[in-house]
Amino acid sequence: MEHTPSYRFRRFLNWFPLGLTYATMYMGRYNFNVVKNDIGAWYHLDKAQMGIIATAGFWTYGLAVAINGPLADRIGGRKAILMGAVGAALVNLAVGFLFLNGWTARLLVSMSLLWSLNMYFQSFGALSVVKVNSTWFHVRERGVFGGIFGVMISSGYFLATTVGAWLLARFSSWTVIWFVPVGAMGLMAFVDYLLVRNRPSHAGHPDFDTGDGSGAHLAEDKPLPMKELLGKVIGNPVIVALIFAEFCTGFVRQGVMLYFTEYLDEVYHLSKRATLFGATGVSFMLGGIFGGLLCGWMSDKLFQSRRPPVAFIFYLVQVVMLCLLGMALGRGTHGGQIWAIVLLGLAAMFIFGVHGMLSGTASMDFGGRKAAATVAGALDGIQYIGSGLTGFGLGWVLRTWGWDGSAAPGHAPAHAWVWAGCIIPFSLIGAAIMTTIWRARPQSGAAH
Repeated sequence: MEHTPSYRFRRFLNWFPLGLTYATMYMGRYNFNVVKNDIGAWYHLDKAQMGIIATAGFWTYGLAVAINGPLADRIGGRKAILMGAVGAALVNLAVGFLFLNGWTARLLVSMSLLWSLNMYFQSFGALSVVKVNSTWFHVRERGVFGGIFGVMISSGYFLATTVGAWLLARFSSWTVIWFVPVGAMGLMAFVDYLLVRNRPSHAGHPDFDTGDGSGAHLAEDKPLPMKELLGKVIGNPVIVALIFAEFCTGFVRQGVMLYFTEYLDEVYHLSKRATLFGATGVSFMLGGIFGGLLCGWMSDKLFQSRRPPVAFIFYLVQVVMLCLLGMALGRGTHGGQIWAIVLLGLAAMFIFGVHGMLSGTASMDFGGRKAAATVAGALDGIQYIGSGLTGFGLGWVLRTWGWDGSAAPGHAPAHAWVWAGCIIPFSLIGAAIMTTIWRARPQSGAAH
């Protein structure tokens, strides 16, 4: 089946605003990462205490995404993305007013609760993207879609990091970093309401067999029974292996993303208010774009739409990048700061590539059109359970031993091997898991 130009254009009008919405939701999620060390310093909270707020959010997301996956399969991705974007915007608004009005008497408790609520609504983002696009992309196109998914994630990091740093440099208060995402998410929710449709037939184009065994004309008003949905997850050994791999991805991904601002500040003496810091978001974005597209292209063209071999390669390259980050070469110098930013972008290339491939593509492949959001919820949920360990867990390690094993006050770290050494084992375990499902591919339906 060849897609017509009009279908491709309408599909673009579907996935592009959906992806931009997901990027703005990232802006309302990773703004916390950008300012958490400022908040900690101002309110005398250490890395482990700020990590409690992050862990509360991560684990709420992990549980919510597992629950909301079947919900998104039932109500459709369009309704789910609207719920997520509007809800996350309202919570970011509440956080902004919390700091603006000085309601910070019990900051650790209030921020943990608010951030958990934000992450509940954030959990609809990836589910919606996967659910909607599972009906618009054939199996043989989904590797490329995984690349697109990675691009959107990377754009979200750019909005949070580079735009966030730009806002902090021009405004005296960090409250602005909560209010700007509110407007962005609200605008994109309105655009989604106008343009996004759950499946081609809702936009005037015929549905087709997507090649994942779902069939061509499954009625959306007849969702799979819950028992069958859960069977898609726990009854499939490939999905179970992917779940364990995504636990590792979660630790690696957030182990880097949650602490990169402190890494640049404390190891390389690069403040987030410095002009050069803004290049970090660009580096993340470019790394994520190239990583996502390369991962998708390799999967579809070199491995016949098999995802595990590419994920295996990317996990191993993560180890190399983390080793280089741990060395902290040229720390404290301008050249060293640039080197660190480049390394973070390269690490993002191979971390985001795997994340997009497994959560964004494999979930569609092995869940099928009817259970895509459920499987995406299982994969994304366990990923954020792993992410939660980087909050209080890795935060406690860094507070206790520092970046290089010396926690002496005012000590200038010679390297960051404690940080990198905690993350590397999870990349190695993820690579090992991929070898157990090396030849896995989805059941094929009719020829495309």
